[in-house]
Amino acid sequence: MTFYEILVLIHIFSAILGMGPGFVMTPIAKKASNMTELKHAYAIRNKLHQFVMIGGTLLLITGIWMGFLNTYLLQQGWYITSLILYLIALAAGPTVLVSSSKPIKALLKQHKGEDIPSEYFTLSKKLFFYEYLINTMFLIIIALMITKPF
Repeated sequence: MTFYEILVLIHIFSAILGMGPGFVMTPIAKKASNMTELKHAYAIRNKLHQFVMIGGTLLLITGIWMGFLNTYLLQQGWYITSLILYLIALAAGPTVLVSSSKPIKALLKQHKGEDIPSEYFTLSKKLFFYEYLINTMFLIIIALMITKPF
């Protein structure tokens, strides 16, 4: 196995490790029917986020590394488009997603009782919209990586 092939293998496993959990984070929180379940759902989301961060970092590193080893990739539209979309999605994490999730985390800490307050649904709708948007970008990236259309 060449070094490049090892990078491809790490890249593929990183995509599974980094993107896979990201696709289930929203449905996990949406299924909660009371505050205990909701708090547990967000605890699970936090654990899954560790996989997303590790896999996502490896994905970026190996993807760029492969581009520098095979410089023809830097001239491919699908590669450049994928990289730009990935960087946009990556930038959304500490900006849009953090700012959308902070009020939810505060609400989960301070709320007493088992009923889910209506404020949560308003806040989560915004967060989930951004998560779906980012997941759509990831699906486009995956499609570009598989099909290499341009």
